[in-house]
Amino acid sequence: MRIALASDHAGFVLKSALIRHIADLGHEIIDLGTDSTDSVDYPDFGAAIGQAVADGEADRGVAVCGSGIGICIAANKIAGVRAATVHDVTSARMTRLHNNANIMCVGERFVGEQVALDAADAFLSTEFEGGRHTRRVEKINAL
Repeated sequence: MRIALASDHAGFVLKSALIRHIADLGHEIIDLGTDSTDSVDYPDFGAAIGQAVADGEADRGVAVCGSGIGICIAANKIAGVRAATVHDVTSARMTRLHNNANIMCVGERFVGEQVALDAADAFLSTEFEGGRHTRRVEKINAL
């Protein structure tokens, strides 16, 4: 899969670890920045990853900021994006199963590196369950 990754300054260190890990899994990486811990604005990077996924440049995305919340809100402003802030393997897996999320967001200040790597594994390996969830995701898409 083609996986876009983006972060602000507060998520740069974790994003770097996620890039290495996801590349080691054999996925193609699209790094949308930022490239350091110098202060930047998370909405810019949330919009960039949202647009990359919505446009089909990437199959899925992983976004990181300090909390995982701000970049998620920004990504969700792009039509066609279903971004979810996750905190562990279970939330990462469930957001794929039930919500067909296409961007996983995580907070570097809230989630340890190994938990984030494990959550990314779950997010990238879990397929949408469909069934009764399809109707609900279609309603989200229609908003």
